[in-house]
Amino acid sequence: MTTTPPPPAAAADKKPSKAGRNLPAAIGVGASLGGLCIAVLLLAPAWWYVVVGVAMVIATWELVKRLRENGFAVPVVPLLVGCAAIIASSWQWGTTGVLVALVATVLVTMVWRLLSQGLTAAPVNYLPDLSASVLVLLWIPVLASFGAAMVLQDHGPQRVFTLIIVVVCSDVGGYTAGVLFGKHPMVPAISPKKSWEGLAGSLTFGVVGAICCVVFLLDSHWWIGMILGAVLVFCATLGDLVESQVKRDLAIKDMGTLLPGHGGIMDRLDSLLPSAFIVWAVLSALL
Repeated sequence: MTTTPPPPAAAADKKPSKAGRNLPAAIGVGASLGGLCIAVLLLAPAWWYVVVGVAMVIATWELVKRLRENGFAVPVVPLLVGCAAIIASSWQWGTTGVLVALVATVLVTMVWRLLSQGLTAAPVNYLPDLSASVLVLLWIPVLASFGAAMVLQDHGPQRVFTLIIVVVCSDVGGYTAGVLFGKHPMVPAISPKKSWEGLAGSLTFGVVGAICCVVFLLDSHWWIGMILGAVLVFCATLGDLVESQVKRDLAIKDMGTLLPGHGGIMDRLDSLLPSAFIVWAVLSALL
């Protein structure tokens, strides 16, 4: 008589956390990425553009790949080259350079997709493909250009640190409160694990983190931090929900597999990308 052996202990160790992550891997990858950002911003701020540019090209590739897997014939070369051009133009010519590079990339993409079937056949689903291509450009390199451009402003590295720290505080607060107290789903149709208790935790941690950053890193008024923290938490939360809905439409769990415990680069940027614009706008207006 044979008996089925019990499952190995290692299988039990791989049981996901309540929030659905491989928590040790997520912490390790997050700490490594954070260390890289800190090192670059403290030791070689000019290289921040390189870090942002490389990360955005990878994120663009992840999103383009997922779109193509789901039937969108978005052109690869114009979007990858355009992504790099938008970030590089921000370094040289600021927001004017971003606008010029964006328009040029959209025009090239329109023609590239138009002629993708040659001169004898009309492209199929031209408008959906072009719309998805423009979304990729606006969502990734354009929003990221504001996060890159802050490093060139007064107290530039500190502004970038403020962006990263407040988003991390929001994520940690939301994760902790959601795991410990989350009982009331916020938008279950889009992201079942998000709760109102988690949002309260994000607000608490995010506002405190923003006040500390504005006071101690930027040497400014605490009330600016309160405004920044509150706006940033809602923006980061909505950014996360937007990506969740895009992934739901594409019927995927993650955009990529590059970062263990997180998914792809794009899965780590869902909150940071819109938040980069918010931090740039609020600090530019109030400091």
